[in-house]
Amino acid sequence: MTSTTPASATTAGAASAPVFPDGFLWGGATAANQIEGAYNEGGKGLSIQDVMPQGIATPRAEGPTDDNLKQVAIDFYHRYADDIALFAEMGFKTFRFSIAWSRIFPKGDELEPNEEGLAFYDRVIDECLKHGIEPLVTISHYETPLHLAETYDGWVSRELIGFYERYARVLFARYGSRVKYWLTFNEINSVLHAPLMSGGINTPKDQLTQSDLYQAVHHELVASALATKAARELAPNAQVGCMVLAMPTYPLTPDPDDVMAALTTERTNLAFGDIHVRGEYPGYYLRALREAGVTLAITQEDRALLKEHTVDFVSFSYYVSICETADESQRVMGTGNIFPGVANPTLKASEWGWQIDPVGLRVVLNQFWDRWQKPLFIVENGLGARDELVTVDGVPTVIDDYRIAYLNDHLAQVGEAVADGVDVMGYTTWGCIDLVSASTAQLSKRYGFIYVDRNDDGSGTLDRFKKKSFGWYQDVIATNGASLTR
Repeated sequence: MTSTTPASATTAGAASAPVFPDGFLWGGATAANQIEGAYNEGGKGLSIQDVMPQGIATPRAEGPTDDNLKQVAIDFYHRYADDIALFAEMGFKTFRFSIAWSRIFPKGDELEPNEEGLAFYDRVIDECLKHGIEPLVTISHYETPLHLAETYDGWVSRELIGFYERYARVLFARYGSRVKYWLTFNEINSVLHAPLMSGGINTPKDQLTQSDLYQAVHHELVASALATKAARELAPNAQVGCMVLAMPTYPLTPDPDDVMAALTTERTNLAFGDIHVRGEYPGYYLRALREAGVTLAITQEDRALLKEHTVDFVSFSYYVSICETADESQRVMGTGNIFPGVANPTLKASEWGWQIDPVGLRVVLNQFWDRWQKPLFIVENGLGARDELVTVDGVPTVIDDYRIAYLNDHLAQVGEAVADGVDVMGYTTWGCIDLVSASTAQLSKRYGFIYVDRNDDGSGTLDRFKKKSFGWYQDVIATNGASLTR
C-alpha cells in the first residue's frame, strides 16, 4: 500500500525557515539565587541555597560558607538596570526572573513582609517595563527560606501551604497590575530527585521516606492551586502557569517491555502537569503510590482546590531526553540534569553529560499540546559550556558558535511544532546572562549571551561582555525567527 501521509508529517521538519506567531514572547530566564548575590543585604534572610555551596552534588552545610559563589553570584542586585538594558538591546519581549522568598519573608513564617525586599523587585519590574519587557515571575525557584527547612522540614509540613499562600498574595497585591505572567514553582517535579533544593526538605535524601516525600509533593500542588486562586482574585488580568522539568523518554529498543518502561518513567513527570491542568490525580499515579505503600493525607478541600483552580498555561524546561529499558543489563546511565536516565546511543552530549536532542523539544511540545490543550511556554533551554574570552578588533567577546548552533537547532524545532499546530506562547533561553549553575554551583558552566567576568574561585571584575550569540539572538528576535536556519 502506498502511503499518502505528507512528508512534512513524518520528518523532523522542512527546509524553509520556521514561522513563529505574532506576539511570540522571546526572552531569557534566570533565578534569584543564581544571579542576585547580596545574600545578606536589604533585610534578606537565609535560604536553603546559602547552605548549598556545591549545588546538589554534596550534603548541605551547617551555615553559609565562604566558597558559596551564590553569595555574590553576578551581583544582579546592584547591576540590574544595566543588565536589563542589555536584554532590551537584544530585543527581549519578556524576562523571566524569580523572587527570593527570603527577601520578602526572611524566615518564611512571619506575618508581615520585608518592605525593603518588596521595593527591590518594584525597581526590577519597573526597569523591565521601561524597556517594554514583560516580566515573567517565578514565585518559588529553588530557594525556600532556610528557617522553613530547619523548623518545619520544608514542604513535608502542611503548614508551608499557608506560609506560601501568604507570600504569593503579597506578591500579587504588590505587583499584580504590572506582571502578566506568573509561575508557581520551578520544575516542581524535581522534588522527587532533589528534595532539599526543590522542596526545602531538610531530612537527608537517603533518610526521607516515600510517604513524606509524596506528602510534600501534595502540599506543593495544593499551594500552587491556592496561588492560582489568589492571582485570580488579586490580579485578574494575569495568567498563572505551572512549570515542570520536561524530559521525553524513548524506549531503548522496540521491545514492548522497553516501551512500557519508557511510558512508566515518563509518567513520573507527566503526573505533575496532569494534576495542574486536569485538577485531579491520575489513576496511574494513584496506583504507583498504592504499590509503594504510600497513603496521602488529602482533604476534601484539597481536592476541591486542585479541581477548581487549574493553570492557564504549562511552562517547562527542556535540556535533554533519555531512554528507558526493562533489561537491567542494558541500563547504562547517562549524566546531567537533576533526573538520571539511560543514555541514548544515538546522541552526542555536552561536556557535563547532557545529551543534545533538538527534535526532542518538538516531541515534547506535541506531546504536551495533545495531552493538555493548554498554551505552552518554553521557559528554560540552553547549553552550558566553558567559554573563552578573546579580543576581536580590540573588543572582548566569546566566539560561541557552538551555542548558536545548539539554540538554532532547538528553535527550528519549536518552529516545526508551531507548524504542527501547537500553541507556543514564547521561549526564554536559560541563563541569558552567565550565572551560577544550580546543579554544580559553578560559574564556568556558562549559558549566557552575556559573559560575566567571574570565575569558579570567585575572582574577576564582574564586568559584562557581549558574546557572538548576543548579536545572533538579537537577529532572531528582530526577524521573529525568520533568520533561523534548517
